[in-house]
Amino acid sequence: MARGELRIYLGAAPGVGKTYAMLEEAHRRAERGTDVVVALVETHGRKHTAAMIGDLEVIPRKRVTYRGAEFTEMDLDAILARKPELAVVDEYAHTNVPGSAHAKRWQDVRALLDAGISVLTTVNVQHLESLNDVVARITGVEQRETVPDVVVRAAEQVELVDMTPEALRRRMAHGNIYQPEKVDAALGNYFRTGNLTALRELALLWLADKVDDQLGRYRAEHGIDKTWETRERVVVALTGGPEGDTLIRRAARIAARNKGTDLLAVHVTRNDGLAGADPGKLARQRVLVETLGGTYHQVSGSDVPEALLEFARAVNATQVVLGASSRGRFAQILSAGVGATTIARSGSIDVHLVPHERAGQGRRRARVPAALSRGRRIAGFVAVLAGLPALTLLLKLGPSLSLTNDILLFLGAVIGVSLIGGLWPALLAAVAGSLILNWFFTPPLSKFTIAERDNLLALGIFVVVALAVSWVVDTAARKTRQAAAASADAQILSTVAGSVVRGERPMMALLERVRETFGFDSVTLLSDGEPAAEVGTPVCTSSAEADVEVRADEHVTMLLKGHPLQASDRRLVEAFAAQAAVALRQERLSAEAAAAKPLAEADRMRTALLAAVSHDLRTPLASAKASVAGLLSDEVHFDEEDRHELLVTADESLDRLDRLVANLLDMSRLQAGALGVSTTDVGAEEVLPRALDDLGPDGRKVTLHIPDDVPPVRADPGLLERVLVNVVANALRYSPPGRPPVITVSRYGDTLELRVIDHGPGIPRDRWDDVFLPFQRLGDRDNHTGVGLGLALSRGLTEAMGGNLIPEETPGGGLTMVLSLPVSSS
Repeated sequence: MARGELRIYLGAAPGVGKTYAMLEEAHRRAERGTDVVVALVETHGRKHTAAMIGDLEVIPRKRVTYRGAEFTEMDLDAILARKPELAVVDEYAHTNVPGSAHAKRWQDVRALLDAGISVLTTVNVQHLESLNDVVARITGVEQRETVPDVVVRAAEQVELVDMTPEALRRRMAHGNIYQPEKVDAALGNYFRTGNLTALRELALLWLADKVDDQLGRYRAEHGIDKTWETRERVVVALTGGPEGDTLIRRAARIAARNKGTDLLAVHVTRNDGLAGADPGKLARQRVLVETLGGTYHQVSGSDVPEALLEFARAVNATQVVLGASSRGRFAQILSAGVGATTIARSGSIDVHLVPHERAGQGRRRARVPAALSRGRRIAGFVAVLAGLPALTLLLKLGPSLSLTNDILLFLGAVIGVSLIGGLWPALLAAVAGSLILNWFFTPPLSKFTIAERDNLLALGIFVVVALAVSWVVDTAARKTRQAAAASADAQILSTVAGSVVRGERPMMALLERVRETFGFDSVTLLSDGEPAAEVGTPVCTSSAEADVEVRADEHVTMLLKGHPLQASDRRLVEAFAAQAAVALRQERLSAEAAAAKPLAEADRMRTALLAAVSHDLRTPLASAKASVAGLLSDEVHFDEEDRHELLVTADESLDRLDRLVANLLDMSRLQAGALGVSTTDVGAEEVLPRALDDLGPDGRKVTLHIPDDVPPVRADPGLLERVLVNVVANALRYSPPGRPPVITVSRYGDTLELRVIDHGPGIPRDRWDDVFLPFQRLGDRDNHTGVGLGLALSRGLTEAMGGNLIPEETPGGGLTMVLSLPVSSS
């Protein structure tokens, strides 16, 4: 059975027309004879969307009961049993009600696809997992419902439904997205022009990456290795040399000329496992690349130009930046070099050769360590001085052999010496052996002359072969030693990296690993000359006190105390110092962010409080003052009825002011952790009527459903009454005429749930958390009803009593506030 195909309509914000476009496609498919059903479409009260469903077959929703409330979800079993060719499923990122077959709707869609049913669905960019935090920073609204990017990218088709911010705001103002009472709040918050512009760009960039992935797969499937200049990508080649910083900055400037250009740095390592570049410099250059917004990559290959171009073609690069050759003129005559070879093979890729200070000055070769130990070399010389005379004596006293056999025996001796002592003893053995063969075994004997041309050729071949074999043996020994050193370095790097990753403080873990690995007494990190971190004792406070000083960057230095550092270990320590500098910066940034967060929160609270005080608190104060001033005035004479009305106005205004100040003080106590709570056993049937009485005539409109067997709860009666007053007052404010709120009480395990249900306009799921923020009045255009502390204070008081206050969607529209409190154990 073939798997169904998935088509996703991606939008930058609610209301751009994703569902409408999806239904249009469903109608087109149905007109072409495709068996189409509407599995689930959320119209959100939009009449144009509802009308677009038209005569399409709609699968009835399944009703799910959760915690005493009834909800509707997509009926997956019914759709699988119906088995249409195409199913229309709205809101791909939706979270299902607990008890459903799957936790998320995209998992339901996957089940439909596995059953061979194709699916049309919708998702907004704010629901993509990778962009969720970015959208939260832009809009100030955190999205709870997300879908993994990999699930969306796996779709056969992703279509962007786009609309300019101005057009979307006009659609919002005309009431085509939200109900009229929500329009003002939406336009002033989430749907600001700046927010919509940023979300639109995020959607376009994400979709561009999706298209780029598809292009990469297509090129790989069809074996296309030529560059398609669909998007600028600049690759900079790094050798680990001092010119790397210059190349990176030049490549970054090239990339900055075109918006959206990718910067990629690549280092080509030799595939024989030998270390060639300085890991410390590479580590610092990697940090620089990432600071400039690029990415760092490492590939291996024996042919550096070919490996570099293979990487560039694989990422569809359009430009490659190389440093001008550092080799001298003579070396450039002997071979073309990496730069010239890369240009010759680059094809359609532009290659930039960037000059630098080291260009053309020749390479500074580091001293090459001997392949073998000093003892092995001495043993090789001893073998020459003792072995060749012994072999000569043996051949002279033994049976006579031909010159060819004598040469082969001496060649074997040279190979043996090269295996024991390396190159120089082998060279001595080759020269000495050729002289001995000439004097003792090549006619005319006892003379350094050769009579026959064939003997001269044989002796010449002996010398060449002896030299070649000794060179090969010495080179192999040196490579083996270097490979072993590189493997040891890699093992050290791996061990240190693992310790750093597992540590709670990466910088301290790195310093501790360096101290233990290289056997130092202490390691100190100086930042601008001041100690920033240290492990071990004694701590070094200056370079003069340290045995080793390693410069990480222009600000950070690592000091090591205990013993001098071996030359072979210095490059590794430099790499660790560069990483320690990065870890130090990250720790400081984290500390600054942690310190700034409460300050920002306090500043936001102060700003909101000042705004509230400047308007909401002044209103009742002004009303009370005006009433009292009128009563005290001698210019106007009031009768008893007018005097009574002024006194009532002053009294109501002062009561209102008292409630606002009490809420502010309680919120302040909650945030300071100083609110006094005295819990006792209290029954819902006792506190609910008192709370409704506090609401006056409006409270008598509320319907109560309290079972007879409801157990008491542990709560503070006074605080619980205040919570109920705030929550019910909020429900009354938004309930439509003729449909007052309903309060139900039910037990759920060890918890008693009081549900305050209204049938008003409701609140979008992605704004549920916002209603509990202080000084927020979502969709409330009446600026004379309070400072927006009611629900924030109610949740705080509930949590102080050990309970919880959460919103739920009211079936049929509206909002349900669920107040949960622990049941009394007595």
